[in-house]
Amino acid sequence: MFGKLFGRGEEGPGADPHALPVPRRKNGVHPLRALGDRRVLAAVEAADAGDWEGVKEALAPFDLGRDHQVLGQLTDIDGLQDWIGLAVEEDKEHRALALLISGARHIKWGWEARTAARAVHVTQEQWRVFRERLDIAERQLFEAAELRPDWITPWRQLLTSARGMSLGPTVSETRRDAGLRRDPLDVEIHLEWLYQLQPRWGGEPGEALEFARAAFAAAPDGHRLGCVVAMAYVEEWVESDDGACLQQPRIRTELRQAAERSILHHAYERRLGWQGDYNIFAMALSLAGSSTASNVFRELEGAYTEWPWTYMSEPQKAYARFRKAL
Repeated sequence: MFGKLFGRGEEGPGADPHALPVPRRKNGVHPLRALGDRRVLAAVEAADAGDWEGVKEALAPFDLGRDHQVLGQLTDIDGLQDWIGLAVEEDKEHRALALLISGARHIKWGWEARTAARAVHVTQEQWRVFRERLDIAERQLFEAAELRPDWITPWRQLLTSARGMSLGPTVSETRRDAGLRRDPLDVEIHLEWLYQLQPRWGGEPGEALEFARAAFAAAPDGHRLGCVVAMAYVEEWVESDDGACLQQPRIRTELRQAAERSILHHAYERRLGWQGDYNIFAMALSLAGSSTASNVFRELEGAYTEWPWTYMSEPQKAYARFRKAL
């Protein structure tokens, strides 16, 4: 039933007309491409070709000032930074949009220079390039936020750059609050703050989980904020030296209850990119050894998103292994 309603499986009267066809794989696992949407793919392909007019046309159905997922598809494009600056300077009507895309890309580009290595293993030259790119991102994102004060996505990006530049808790809290004023239940703002609270970024052990629980408790049934609880446990696993640290009955119970009140609740809306929410829970439940993971994997029908599996070596194989085990 869900396959027909949400564009998976065969074409039919109830199929999503924008859904990309599902590629066939031997093990049944397929990376989710362009959020599984033809319109997003058109935007990605136009951006990859340096076609600003094509990007704008493809983005017409979306609000990039609030859609973190669609913006994220563009910021992953290598080479985007080489031409988007021209759009910033020449397209006055869409300057805010160009600034947002460019600023977000410069953050991702900066992290590519820094790499995911621990700070002690990052070279001085890597730090210099990282800081240089984040400086550009900050200027562009603040201008985008000034031009469009209703937008949320610049503030999520600015939270990321504040963390990378070690701007301190006061700056970060101000940016977090600016985003939450625009939408108190915005999941990506909450997730970005969750990362900020990790011990490797200066947080205290348990602080992130406490924040996640409080945020989800304030959300209505069926809301995506349950993902923040699941991600908090994934992050606890990342921070721990014990690979079995989540395999405790109380953790399995909490994650099952969070899944049932969020992504598995009848009020949950399968919006564009919903597979990312399911992948977060799939990983958390799998690490906890919860049988509820099988329900989540079943609904995904093999759709794999790199995040958060990238925390594992050979992420897609890890996804397939956990999926098969259940």
